[in-house]
Amino acid sequence: MSTVTTEEATPVFAVPEGFHVDEGKLAAAASRLESEGVRYLLSTYVDVHGAPKAKVNPAAALKKMAYGSELFTVGAMEGMGLVGPQEDECAAVPDLDSMIVCPWDRRYAYFFGDLYYHGAPYANDSRQILKRQMARAEEAGFTFNLGVEPEFYVFRTDPETGQRRGLSTHRYRGVCPAYDVHQALGAMDFLEPFTTYLSELNWGLYSFDQEGGHSQFEFDCAYSDALTMSDRLVFLRLMAKQVAESVGCVASFLPKPFADDFRSGCHFNMSLKSNASGENAFAPEPEGNVFIEKYGIPMSKTAYHFAAGILKHAAALTAVTSPTYNSYQGFIAQGEMLDVSWAPVLIAYGRNNRSAMLRMPLNRYCLENRAPDMSVNPYLAAAFHLAAG
Repeated sequence: MSTVTTEEATPVFAVPEGFHVDEGKLAAAASRLESEGVRYLLSTYVDVHGAPKAKVNPAAALKKMAYGSELFTVGAMEGMGLVGPQEDECAAVPDLDSMIVCPWDRRYAYFFGDLYYHGAPYANDSRQILKRQMARAEEAGFTFNLGVEPEFYVFRTDPETGQRRGLSTHRYRGVCPAYDVHQALGAMDFLEPFTTYLSELNWGLYSFDQEGGHSQFEFDCAYSDALTMSDRLVFLRLMAKQVAESVGCVASFLPKPFADDFRSGCHFNMSLKSNASGENAFAPEPEGNVFIEKYGIPMSKTAYHFAAGILKHAAALTAVTSPTYNSYQGFIAQGEMLDVSWAPVLIAYGRNNRSAMLRMPLNRYCLENRAPDMSVNPYLAAAFHLAAG
């Protein structure tokens, strides 16, 4: 797994011939790295599971890294193609606009990037797949917007028994600890630094809470375009792991880590923006919408057609939104409250019924797919939703 170490340009087989980096962006990135004392760079991409991969570069190597100096034998990883020791490598090219100085350890700067192979975008790169679908939407006059609702467990392990212990020192004795203030305040060892970092990232964090599971939490930030939101979810998972470890805890993104507790979802809230008007294309038309007259849900014709595509391809989509064996342990017809299900067990849409896969919320013009969970590769899932809708 070689790395270019000479001063020559990136090998021609990796990035497109004539590939050029914006010198203004390069200079701005270099200036920021120096002013913030960054020592190491991470030019990342994700594997098929949505887990970030990178090599670590010294900050002085920014320009070489920006031209794709870091090569990866992706065939050594599951599901990435190019299987076999004879295959060439892919180059990771960072998006210089995406730089994040890691708030928990400011020695590191993180870049989201794309893979290139033999002079073209690599076909199996999840981020490139989403970018292609979003380009198709742009041609049709739309921007695909996405908001996610990440839920996950953070817990300690008892050193003597090996059993899970919640973050809060206050044991909850009721049926469901959802929204319990006492539990949330007792978990601030993790929640305070994590939410402080989220706020520093300017992602529009507006709430977080104790969820239905014991020591399970949800964090809600502002929506964005689907590419930016997918980037953010990947980084959020990395940051949660790092912060949890720093306070002696474990952050688990398993969809159903405990048989007797709630599932960890990552609901996708989707909408289309009309590039012509700048308005939400899912907002209902003033008049003449036969779907509203027939079904009584105030959404646009575009939204109804998008929902129809999601429902038509629901089974195939679920293989991407809920990609692990453990995911399906979360799809149970009987919920934790004995007589109801909070899991999306029905391929159906509804105004507010949370047992339906597709929900049309009361307070916003979007479609909420409740099937995605925290094991999702957000780039693939977003791309597949857009293609289906």
